[in-house]
Formats: sequence, C-alpha cells, structure tokens
Amino acid sequence: MIGRRRLIGTAGAAALLAARADAQSPAAAAGPGGEGARLRALLDDFMRRDLERSPEDATTLGLDVGDLAPLRSRIDDRSLAQVGRDRIEARRRVGELAAIDRSRLGVADQLGYDTALYVVDLDASFARRFDYGAPGSPYVLSQLDGAYQSVPDFLDTQHPIESVADAEAWLARLSAFAVAMNDETLRVRHDAGLGVGPPDFVLATTLEQMKALAQPAASSPLVASLARRTAARSILGDWSGRAGRICEQEVLPALARQMSALEALRTSATHQAGVARLPSGAEFYAHALRFATTSDQTPDEIHRLGLDQTAELSARLDSALRAQGLGQGALWTRLRGLFADPRFLYPNTDAGKAQLIGDLNAKVEAVQARLPAWFGVLPKAKVVIRRVPPAIEAGASSSYEEGSLDGSRPGVYYIVLRDTGEDPSWLLPTLTFHESIPGHHLQGSVVRESSLPLYLKEVWFSGYGEGWAHYAEQLADEMGLYAGDPWGRIGYLHDALLRAVRLVIDTGLHSRGWSREQAIQYFVENQGDPASVAETEVDRYCVGPGQACSYTIGKLTWLRLRNEARRRLGPRFDIRRFHDAGLLAGALPLGVLERAIDSYVAEPASPGVA
Repeated sequence: MIGRRRLIGTAGAAALLAARADAQSPAAAAGPGGEGARLRALLDDFMRRDLERSPEDATTLGLDVGDLAPLRSRIDDRSLAQVGRDRIEARRRVGELAAIDRSRLGVADQLGYDTALYVVDLDASFARRFDYGAPGSPYVLSQLDGAYQSVPDFLDTQHPIESVADAEAWLARLSAFAVAMNDETLRVRHDAGLGVGPPDFVLATTLEQMKALAQPAASSPLVASLARRTAARSILGDWSGRAGRICEQEVLPALARQMSALEALRTSATHQAGVARLPSGAEFYAHALRFATTSDQTPDEIHRLGLDQTAELSARLDSALRAQGLGQGALWTRLRGLFADPRFLYPNTDAGKAQLIGDLNAKVEAVQARLPAWFGVLPKAKVVIRRVPPAIEAGASSSYEEGSLDGSRPGVYYIVLRDTGEDPSWLLPTLTFHESIPGHHLQGSVVRESSLPLYLKEVWFSGYGEGWAHYAEQLADEMGLYAGDPWGRIGYLHDALLRAVRLVIDTGLHSRGWSREQAIQYFVENQGDPASVAETEVDRYCVGPGQACSYTIGKLTWLRLRNEARRRLGPRFDIRRFHDAGLLAGALPLGVLERAIDSYVAEPASPGVA
C-alpha cells in the first residue's frame, strides 16, 4: 500500500516554479510544441493550485519556498466551505482541459492529457452526485482518515525544523491542527444529518487511536517532537512551553469535541459494514470501484474473478505446502500453524523488531544487483524500512512513503510491528518486494526522476500502482529472488491469495450485504492469518471501499499487456523496454496504460514514451 507523499528538495522547487513561469509565457505557448506547451502549462497550473489548496503537500514536496513560503505556517483546509470550493474547481478543470485540442498532441502528451482528464472527470462526477465523503472514502473520520491520524506524523517527519522561523511555523500549524479537527467535527455532524456515519466497530477503533493522542502536554508526543527537534538544531526558545499551552488550550479541547461527536454517533451506529446502507450507496460503491481500479468491471464480475483466483491460488499453495511435508488438514489450518511456528518468529520485543527491520534492509540491498537485467531505467533514490508509529498502528497497514527527487531523502517502507507474530519471516520477503524493490519504491522513484510535469508525477491510481506492486511480487519470483527459499515462495503464494480473497470480501461487504463477521470468517478460512490481521484487513475494506480490488485487477492488466507485447513482438520483445514503457509514462488509468504499451509495441526500439 502506498502513501501519497512525494518529496523533492528546494532546488527542485525553484526549478519547477521557473519552468512553470517559462511554460506559461506567450513564447512557450506559441513556440515549438504548440498545443503540447499549452497542455503542460495547464498541468503546471493545476499543480500550483493543488499546492495552494494543500499546504501540507507543498511542504512535503519542498515547494513551500519563494511566493509559496507562507504555506509553511498552514495546514490543509478541511472545512465544509473548502469541500464546496473543491467541487467548483473540479468542474472548472473539466472545461479547461476541453479547451485543449487532443488531436494536436504528441503521443506522450496525449497520455498526460488522458490521465489528467480521467482525474478531473472522476472528481467532477463525484461532486455532481454525492454530498458526503470523498471518492473512495465515505467517512470524514475513521481509523485511517482524519487530521488526528495524519497531522501529528506530518509535523514530526515532514515539517522541517532548521531555524527559529521553522519552529514558529510549526507552532502555527499546531494551532491550525485544532481548527482542522473542529472543521472535521462539523463535517461529521453534517454527514450524520444525511444518514452517513461509520459502523460501530470503526468508531471503536478510531476512538481507541484518538485516546493515544489525548495526553496531557507533559507527555504529549507533539510537544516532545518539537522539543527534540529544536534541541537537535540548538534553536533556543521556550518551545516546549509554548507547544504545551497550544495543546492544552486548543488541540486537546478540539480533540475532545471530536471524540464526543464520535461517541454520540455510537449511540445510533449500525453494525452493517458495507456502504450499500448509505444514501445512493450502490452508486457510491460503483464510483469507488472505478476510482480505485480505473476499470469498468462490475461488482459481480469482480466477485466471480475473486472466487476463481482464490480457487486457483489455493490449489497452488496446497501443492507448495505438500512439497514441504505439510499435507494434512485444511489449507487455512496449515497456514495458521506456520504463523505459530517458532522457526519463523522474531522476538516480540523492541530488540526483535529492530532485528527484523535490519534483516529487511539487508534484503533490499541484495535485490539491487538483479535490477539491470529487468529494467532499463533504474531508480537513484534509496529506500529504508521503519516501523509504523505505535500510536496509530492499531488500525494501520504497512505502506510506502516516497523519497526526494534528488535522492537526498530516501523512500520509506513503513511496516506495522504491533506484534511480530503477525509477520513471520516466511511472509516478509514478499511484503518487502511489494513495498520497496521492485515494487512501489522502484515505480515511484523512476517517475519522480523522469522529465514528466510534476502534476503527472503526483497523480496516483491504485489500479496502476498497487497493480504494479502486486505484479512485482510475481516478477521477484521470475527474477530468482525466492531461489532456495521455499518458505518465501509459500509467502508469495499466500500474499497472491490474499489479493484474490480481497476481491471476494470487498464486493461481498459492499454489494452483497456481507457482515463484518462473515468477511472475517471468509478471510481466516482462506488465509489462515491471525484474527487480529483479519479484523484489521476487513475494517480497512469497510472504510476504503474498492481499494482492495485494485491489486489483482491491476496485476492481471500488467500481465495481459506483457503477454500481448511478447506475442506481437516475438524475438524483438525486451522486458526492460516493456517495463520502461509502462513506468516512464507515470501512473496511468489502466486504459491509458494500454495505450502506452501499444506505443511501445509500435516502436519497440524507443527508450520510452516520456
């Protein structure tokens, strides 16, 4: 699973802003490239507006400099009024793209145009139809959504502290954090008036995580973060005292109001897990599936695909287990036994977790040597592995956070380590290949190091990106990364089965009326994972409908396009150029990815479309 953060340094920021100014000049619009220059200028303007809309992204990208420097003291506006402005902006962008003559664009610009149009069309169609939530996210607050969940980590890891001005900006953002939570509370109440609210079990987990943040200033992780970081730079001032007062007077009261609003929802909350119960719920789910997968497959088609894939992968996994002498009992009971096998367990201690992370960092280093045979363009940026902060790990999933364009800040693969028993060693290679190399880190880094407009580097489609990372799990096997490791290959098959099971459960929850308990039971009986893992997974699908379907649908698309390219090109097929063609164009809707691969097949000697 990937995060949305993409980081570049301030030098890259200056270059972007200069390039944007040049691209929007009359000479650029009228010069070589013509309509292509107009498109790139428009995409740069989209990016500028996005940065002004999201000060957090501006900081994360390193673009809060120059005329955007005031953004460093602000965080994203989460108010109902901003939701309304976003809806107007979506409609505006549809019209602005319509003014570009696509037929006059080159191949690469057509791919960029189609990608941008897909984004704005999805946003505009959602704005026309729904008065609650966001595409693929029905609830303002959940165990995975809300300022309480994201802002503390943002302040700790993304906001720079190099000077007094940075520390002052940090304090301004801490105060704005309280405003954001108040705005979200108003939106929660607005949506509740429409009959929209999370199920009771989501509310319980969300409140549990909020309680970890609701600490007195003396023990607040927020205050401790600023104190630690200013001390590390020898920045003198009463930073702890000032942060503590903001926490006590603003942040904690706002958090208390938010928790009170969720507690009020619990009195009437339903236990129904799916979104079908929400206003226009079936339509919401259809939009969520399109948003996540960028395909037009129906819930019934996806459900059947999941059942077929589950049966096929279960048979393969059964054979692999039998080859290791595990042939007795149901598949899930044999898998459950592997979770408890002490041969595969790290100590559930801080030292054991540090050892686990160290071993995975070493594995990532070992993968690097195999990349040149499979990729023409290689990432320059490094990746490191870190633990998900304990305060939010109760409802979290392992994920990847992208690093800097110039490689000075590495990508980070965050792993959930609340209990090492949930992550036995036979599962860790595949998880690592998915989140780092040749998965998310390779894909994201190649794009960020390309010459694409920043807007296209920032666009994210789960069907493409999670599809790539799931494809990368199989590619790792083809690269020989499981050679001599039969248990690691069992882990690879287990995770492939997980993606298939997700198709069944997500559609079961949101289009077939499955209960949470029914979904957990199906998960356990097909996966063998501990109940705690099953609960976290199912609850994730409940608050992010459709996203769980993106992995398999995306992977199968990558494989189909690869097979077609190999068939059409015969001996001229080059796996490195195929990968470059699919990666250098940036994250694409799957239909646009197909056009990118068609362009590669037409000119297989070309180094790529970007």
